[in-house]
Amino acid sequence: MKQSINRNYLFLTVFVAGMSTLAVEFTTSRMLQTVYGTSNLVWANVIGLVLLCLTIGYFVGGRLADKRPYPTTFYTLITLAGFTAVFFLLLTSVILKTAASAFAAINVSAIISSLIGVALALAVPVILLGCVSPFAIRLAVTDIAEAGRVSGRIYAVSTWGSLLGTYLPVLVTIPEFGSRVTAVLFGVLLLLVGIGGLWQHNQRRSVATLLLPILLVPITLLWTRGGIKAYEGQIFETESPYNYVQVVRVEDCNYLLLNEGQAYHSFYCDGGRVPRVSVWSIMLAAPYFNAGDVAVRDVAVIGLAAGTIAKQYTQVYGPIPIDGIELDPAIVQAGRDYFALTEPNINVIVGDGRYELNQLNGRYDVITLDAYKVPYIPWHLTTREFFSEVYAHLQDNGVLAINVGRAPEDRRLIDAITATLLSVFPTVQAIDVPGSLNTILVATARPTTPADLQRQLANLPEDAHPLLREALATAVANLVPISASDVVFTDERAPVETIIDSLVLRYLLQEGAAGLPGLQ
Repeated sequence: MKQSINRNYLFLTVFVAGMSTLAVEFTTSRMLQTVYGTSNLVWANVIGLVLLCLTIGYFVGGRLADKRPYPTTFYTLITLAGFTAVFFLLLTSVILKTAASAFAAINVSAIISSLIGVALALAVPVILLGCVSPFAIRLAVTDIAEAGRVSGRIYAVSTWGSLLGTYLPVLVTIPEFGSRVTAVLFGVLLLLVGIGGLWQHNQRRSVATLLLPILLVPITLLWTRGGIKAYEGQIFETESPYNYVQVVRVEDCNYLLLNEGQAYHSFYCDGGRVPRVSVWSIMLAAPYFNAGDVAVRDVAVIGLAAGTIAKQYTQVYGPIPIDGIELDPAIVQAGRDYFALTEPNINVIVGDGRYELNQLNGRYDVITLDAYKVPYIPWHLTTREFFSEVYAHLQDNGVLAINVGRAPEDRRLIDAITATLLSVFPTVQAIDVPGSLNTILVATARPTTPADLQRQLANLPEDAHPLLREALATAVANLVPISASDVVFTDERAPVETIIDSLVLRYLLQEGAAGLPGLQ
């Protein structure tokens, strides 16, 4: 015989379960982001796995509800779902610590085994959460005449919970407390709701299930201790709404790593020392593609990160006004705390690069773009329409310098962005950064030639800043011919990630794991 059930508490349970389902998904994706990055492939795999596990849960929950349509069984499922959400998500964080070390050393077998472990760990709580809705409908429907209304209400309540579970982790709990504490918060809430439901129907079992939160105490204390990663020289880490941010110190220099940590996004050495010409240094050469006297008076940096480009422009050209746009405020704060981003001439603007650029009224001699989430460039910063907006913010002899990735024998992304730039700018020049898989594309508002840069280097005054001279010399030595493809990115169609995914896959098939750079 079907036991009576408190519908209001049932709806509360469904709400919390819906919230926890999305919280588990977002928390897992954030954990994976620290090792496997933020590409569409990672998101697709997380979403696909969640949908697959929910589908299994719907079938299991429906069959179980028909065989044992009892509130005690239902709330036991809820209690187990809460417990496993905490246990397996914290276990995932432990697995990913191993994966992070494997990724740094490019240990492919460990990387793959870690990914399989994460998938298996995620499957358990999500399958249990998938059981909730069909079971709740079975319990709530007492009259077939109201089946549609009751099931609709349950799905509506679950969806309301999912909405909260979408925004609360991303905007509040993960930035404030981190992904591991977020897993504990949502899992424990679900666990307590389950125990509360059991108390209403089977007090003896509810008392027994109190052992579960007690068991979670040492697990939580043990598995939330220490940092998310444990790289040698790590001096700082945090989680923001956008990134996992990490600072590593090597000798007298600090390096900024984001997410999977397979590239440095900024560096700063004690006293402002610049030990070598880098991707950022070569951007100093961009205005020297123009013929005649070069005057750099105003600069905009899209993708400020911790300020390396802006600081080197200040070092070479003096305290000129620089507008630096950075999406992530946590990166800006890391720049101030660990990269001496304190120059008064650098105006830091927190926000999306394209939107914030269009809020600025000034025109610039140089605009730089370095907005990677390795190996991806945000697609909306690669389109013909965006480059037209950049062109409108340049002086008559202004230049745009962009950092673009490539593979040794695959320049499809460079060729596509070159074609897109040439649909707006009269001339594009290319510099392959030595010792890297980066190319700096320089688009000029006036027609230019590589010979212009060579003449500027030859005519550089003797008292020119040494870093500028070395940057120009490196740029001249690494000029390469451009080749525009027939692909032009637009706001309507910009298959940037498709090209990059293909580029990366082909590179791995040709070079194998040994071709990956690792942290070196």
